[in-house]
Amino acid sequence: MTDDIHIANDHDKLSCMHITLAPMEGVVDHLMRDMLTHIGGYDLCVTEFVRVVEAKLPPRVFYRICPELADGGLTPNGVPVKVQLLGQHPQWMAENALTAVELGSHGVDINFGCPAKTVNKSQGGAVLLQYPEKLHAIVKAVRNAVPSQHAVTAKIRLGFNDTSLALENADAIYQAGASSLAIHARTKSDGYRPPAYWPWIAKIKEKIPNLPLVANGEIWSAADAVLCQTQSQCDNIMLGRGALALPNLAQSIKYDVPAMPWEACLELMVKYSGYEMYGKKGRYYPNRIKQWFNYLKRQYPEAETMFMDIRQLKHADDIVKVLSK
Repeated sequence: MTDDIHIANDHDKLSCMHITLAPMEGVVDHLMRDMLTHIGGYDLCVTEFVRVVEAKLPPRVFYRICPELADGGLTPNGVPVKVQLLGQHPQWMAENALTAVELGSHGVDINFGCPAKTVNKSQGGAVLLQYPEKLHAIVKAVRNAVPSQHAVTAKIRLGFNDTSLALENADAIYQAGASSLAIHARTKSDGYRPPAYWPWIAKIKEKIPNLPLVANGEIWSAADAVLCQTQSQCDNIMLGRGALALPNLAQSIKYDVPAMPWEACLELMVKYSGYEMYGKKGRYYPNRIKQWFNYLKRQYPEAETMFMDIRQLKHADDIVKVLSK
């Protein structure tokens, strides 16, 4: 009986959980956001980053990354979308943040977590985790520029090479006025190697109790979500790679539904193929679908076999023929 009560309590907690679909550069574009939010379980999406250098970007840049801006900043299924910015110059980050919300973004997110070498070399993303004062200056400038009714959020890792500045970085972002903070519970040096250090999020919460936190990293199942909640002491989560490995992961977490069967997953990929092939990004389709298969292989043994059938194919029509068999 006691176990039944614990299970029921876990399900109650998960059904109330706020789940964000993470920004994944080159993977989670507006087409993927449309598909995954259609399945259900998501409360918010964050876009791939808009790169800010030393310029105020024209609206077309924001519409390219976030076509949903033309529809009130919502996916076709009504899930709000927030534009993410990446850059190092407070003034230009602030000006572009204002543009984003004026165009219809549901707040603005700031990327302090991207581990890509090309991004870090140009002083963007996770490299800024070495400089708490820069984090503070950027967030404060954006918060001052964006009207108070719009959320200004940030995403970080636990640090660059180590966790020595984790608490100081989070506090700098809080003191600058951030509405909430998503934490990928690994350092830049950790990359994506498991595990994710969820207890570190609890340390940050203890130190800065008034800053709402969102836990991210290594959540592949509903059981992982429960464990993440317990270890991080954080109610809300962000799903990235897990959402691609199991397309109904958010729904599974919130509503205790079984994993999507492989046949339904194939139908989803055929639908996605139609989106991609006839859209503006059609030339990227072969690489994108193969990238998706790399995530699906974690959940579906059938994906491994089918990936071997498509990995040498370079034309979209040939790939779709294999998916449609």
